[in-house]
Amino acid sequence: MTADPHPSELFSVSDEALREATGRTREEWFALLDAWGAPEKEHGPTAAWLVEGHGLEHWWAQTVTVDYERARGLRPKGGHRDGTYDANASKTVGVSVGVLYEAVVDPAQRVRWLPVAPLDQRTAQPNRSARFDWSDGTTRVHFYFKEKSAEKSQVSLQHVRLPDAESAEVKKVFWRERLRELKKLLEG
Repeated sequence: MTADPHPSELFSVSDEALREATGRTREEWFALLDAWGAPEKEHGPTAAWLVEGHGLEHWWAQTVTVDYERARGLRPKGGHRDGTYDANASKTVGVSVGVLYEAVVDPAQRVRWLPVAPLDQRTAQPNRSARFDWSDGTTRVHFYFKEKSAEKSQVSLQHVRLPDAESAEVKKVFWRERLRELKKLLEG
């Protein structure tokens, strides 16, 4: 199988950057993956094969794998091989990471900036992450927290398992607005 020409926006890094970091071009990686039978494999084992069998760092293995899956029509841009999509958003807020974390995980605080979207908490690592089931029962929302300084922190989120690109775009807009409200509430 040979790679067809693809628009550069399909790939996450330039071919030059890929060669510099990994020692191979995209086409060389794609030829290895074709020979190995990657189209019949799942994403995780493919990335692991690049790490374990070819010494790639985890980030570069993920990059090569995602680019390969996109080029071979196995993954749509912005989507996963299983056909689902994610919506991502982040916001830096002028409060400590503990205050930001509590504003997300405490239902009484969360309702002030997220009034119409009940979340059921699944797991949490205080001041680091919190994972929730979304009220529709089919998607999930993962929050990640990062301390920037004693009085500045960042929240990033992924709304995962969305059914299509349109849903992901709608949720992206929704979450950006909700995080603006969170920031306004905490900094106001």
